Amino acid sequence: MYNFNDGLDFARQMDFNDELKNFKERFYIRKDVLYMDGNSLGLCSKDAEKYVYKALEDWKTYGIDIWTDENANYFLYQDKLGSMMAPLINADAEEVTLCASTTINIHQAIATFYHPTASRNKIIMDDINFPTDKYAVYSQIKLHGYNPDECLKVVKSRDGNFIYEDDVIEAMTDDVCLVLLPSALYRSSQLPDMKKLTKAAHEKGIYIGFDLCHSIGSVPHDFKDIDCDFAVWCTYKYLNGGPGSIAGLYINKKHFDMEPGLAGWQGNNKETQFDLNQEFEHARYAGGWQTGTQSILSMAPIEGSLKLFEEAGINNVRKKSLTLTAYLMYLIDTKLKKYGFSYSNPTIDERRGGHVALEHDDAIRITKAMKENKIVPDFRFPNIIRLAPIALYTSFEDVYEMVERIMKIMDNKEYENFDSNRGIVA
Repeated sequence: MYNFNDGLDFARQMDFNDELKNFKERFYIRKDVLYMDGNSLGLCSKDAEKYVYKALEDWKTYGIDIWTDENANYFLYQDKLGSMMAPLINADAEEVTLCASTTINIHQAIATFYHPTASRNKIIMDDINFPTDKYAVYSQIKLHGYNPDECLKVVKSRDGNFIYEDDVIEAMTDDVCLVLLPSALYRSSQLPDMKKLTKAAHEKGIYIGFDLCHSIGSVPHDFKDIDCDFAVWCTYKYLNGGPGSIAGLYINKKHFDMEPGLAGWQGNNKETQFDLNQEFEHARYAGGWQTGTQSILSMAPIEGSLKLFEEAGINNVRKKSLTLTAYLMYLIDTKLKKYGFSYSNPTIDERRGGHVALEHDDAIRITKAMKENKIVPDFRFPNIIRLAPIALYTSFEDVYEMVERIMKIMDNKEYENFDSNRGIVA
């Protein structure tokens, strides 16, 4: 499918032909720094900055009227941003909202969809997903009065890198009522078959939801086709919403009549919200799963970022992302393998997310040396260096230059100048 060649001229020719190349100018990138950690925290764009400043000016100008003045009108800002974000997963605008954090939204989803009985009380998860999902599920099982050690059904990976769908489906026995899985594995970049898993779960009367943190903004999803029950995600990785920016929540419209597990006044019917009745009347759309008032200053940069995605098109972003990661794997194969490097991510486009999982036995020291050489990677214990060339602000020349710098590190044994102790934040 790909026909790559070695050399700087080839990389520059790829950049010349890149339809998205001009978006890079709209991001803040430090001089000579090769930023490959957008899968952990996306860079700030000038578009995001613009809307943060607008929100600040609106606050200064309107005070309390920031919520309703026609020139500001932030009262239903989460609905506006939800409708802008919905195309990224091919969902209806009313099925998407922004609120809280990924972990709190997991709590909300489990509290809503987990209705255990004596004979059906188990939740299926995998053993290699980002652990916050398991922490939340574990505590929700306890809050429902059940023993997590008995009711949390963990499907173990065969190899520590990938989820095998048939193993998960085999675990969908009659005592299971809910499944929560990642859409992309944060270590290996694998994309499990969400449609296959959802179909199997629904055939057995099981609710299923997905954590999209490591795919949304890099991989387009088709929720009209997948038809899962719920999904959660953060907005500070590929969506470039800012450090700790507000999270996303999808509720399939067929469940709009369900009572939210965690109620709050922002989830009330908007027509009666300011009647301040003591009885909760939940809104019959994703906004009904809102709880407290959301942070305008946290949502504002997301508006700027989403406008970038509207311009670029998520399918174009995906096409370039796949080409960038395939090109990086080509360079690893041709230039870095002799130094003991390999990668543990899928090579098939349809199963690979937006990053490459570079492996080396001395990954900690190499990561430190990379940072010294103005490469920003993302280390994951014990031996993975995650590299995410982001379609909106990474060039093919950046990828080529990064590999050249890594070769210099290895040739000169620069990594030997560092210890093997990892920091608190890897």
